[in-house]
Amino acid sequence: MKNITLSAPEDLIEQARKNASAKGSTLNTEFRTWLQTQAISNQDRLARYDQLMKHLGSVNTGRSFTREEMNER
Repeated sequence: MKNITLSAPEDLIEQARKNASAKGSTLNTEFRTWLQTQAISNQDRLARYDQLMKHLGSVNTGRSFTREEMNER
């Protein structure tokens, strides 16, 4: 694994550390996850999206939803 050095405002780094900690993670782990998403090509993203949509197409809720239910947040 290769080390890199980044520069960012101190308050931003501290807030990111707090957010990572709240998720049971570390800033380093969160950055690696972000970096992995940046490394994926658009073609790979589209293929993953298509695969997800095919999978979700077979989801059955067991009933129909009313218009009001579909518009709830």
